[in-house]
Amino acid sequence: MSEDRDATDDHAPEAGTRYDQARWTDDGQYEPLLAEKDSTEVAVGDDAPLPDDLTRDSLELPDLSEPELARHYTRLSGMNYGVDSGPFPLGSCTMKYNPKFTERVAALPAAAVHPDRSATSVQGTLELQAELQGYLGRIGGMDAVTLQPPAGAAGEFTGIRIAAAYHEANGDDRTEVVIPDSAHGTNFATAAMAGFDVVELPSAEDGRVDIGALEAAVGEDTAALMLTNPNTLGLFERDIEEIAEIVHDAGGLLYYDGANLNALLGRARPGDMGFDVMHYNVHKTFATPHGGGGPGAGPVGVTEELAAFLPTPHVRQQADGSGYERYEPERSIGKVHGFSGNWLVLVRAFAYIARLGDAGLADASARAVLNANYLASRIDYEVPYGPFHHEFVASAGEQDAADAAKRMLDYGVHPPTTKWPEIVDEALMTEPTEAEGKGSLDDLAAAFDAVAAEDDATLDAAPERTAARRIDQVSAAREPRLSWHALEE
Repeated sequence: MSEDRDATDDHAPEAGTRYDQARWTDDGQYEPLLAEKDSTEVAVGDDAPLPDDLTRDSLELPDLSEPELARHYTRLSGMNYGVDSGPFPLGSCTMKYNPKFTERVAALPAAAVHPDRSATSVQGTLELQAELQGYLGRIGGMDAVTLQPPAGAAGEFTGIRIAAAYHEANGDDRTEVVIPDSAHGTNFATAAMAGFDVVELPSAEDGRVDIGALEAAVGEDTAALMLTNPNTLGLFERDIEEIAEIVHDAGGLLYYDGANLNALLGRARPGDMGFDVMHYNVHKTFATPHGGGGPGAGPVGVTEELAAFLPTPHVRQQADGSGYERYEPERSIGKVHGFSGNWLVLVRAFAYIARLGDAGLADASARAVLNANYLASRIDYEVPYGPFHHEFVASAGEQDAADAAKRMLDYGVHPPTTKWPEIVDEALMTEPTEAEGKGSLDDLAAAFDAVAAEDDATLDAAPERTAARRIDQVSAAREPRLSWHALEE
């Protein structure tokens, strides 16, 4: 935020401050592409070993000096918003500040290891993997961990495939997966993709699992209950031990969606609650926020009775203690990703956990819970549930949540997740994360309150001070233009 330069601006924030995102223009046009600035035609040799219809005689390439190139990208960076710009309170996504020491570790020359090298030549890499498996097992209360899945959704799919393989090995033909109505959308997709019928479980009035509905939903066809704890409302399932008993008595497995593990680090473990299998979103819980679609990492942890079904290859210390080896678990479901997953994301996670240690991880979860409850107590919007853990869901009330979110951009903060979960009308799902200080939270609260007081006309026109104005999100999703040539056409 910067000092207000226009006292006549009817839409200026009440606090006397305004936000103007960089918007580099030339006669109303955005910062030009490199090729539009200056280019040169380069001849292409005719000796390429390709068919004529796949070659060309010449190629237009940008022709810029180093200062011109540096200034171009600096201008573009000023038109963007990210975790280095300010708070990014997307509920459930855990978009927190990315500590730079993990980047430095991942950039070490020793980390640039070709994944297809022999085990004897990459003992340091295998040792790090084995130690990270151990760290994650201790954090989650799991007996064995695979690092292979490359994202949270891939971790879900891996976990449910392990559950399916377990039931099949036991001779059980189980066809259903039970999922609360407040669950992440990927849970429903995962179960369906794995071939299961989805049984949706309604929430109780307090936003938690309805025990009566759960008892009615589970039975001899139940393969698993997929559950997030704390759930998407930021509420801890107080009856988790009873929930686990109900599912286990029916012969099902309890699956933990690790999206909200941020709230429990060093304080509670899914394995101790009765969960049999879980995935970890290490890219968001441990240091690598996943804006822009990736890369991610979604390791999966399991109890001892499921360890034989983990993907291959798995890493372990050799029996004689002389080194580390890759091996295939006895009843492995096979490969779910090439080699050992997204290696450098795993390196970052290892560095984050090793540096913070047990006390640091517990402090991170404490701050995440404190920040969520503090911010929820400071805003003028209704917050129908509580107390919370790492996130909360407010209601925009009579306002359209998406319009309110767009207007928040004009106050220099990224808005929360909107319209979900659907059990809260016009939901504003907010996760400030442990990384933000009180001043940052107060800025967020001021933005919430300023938008809460504004009229529909102002919200409909928002955002007004960003590099890009209101975007047609539906058309962008259904008819994406993925190249400059497509845009020209």
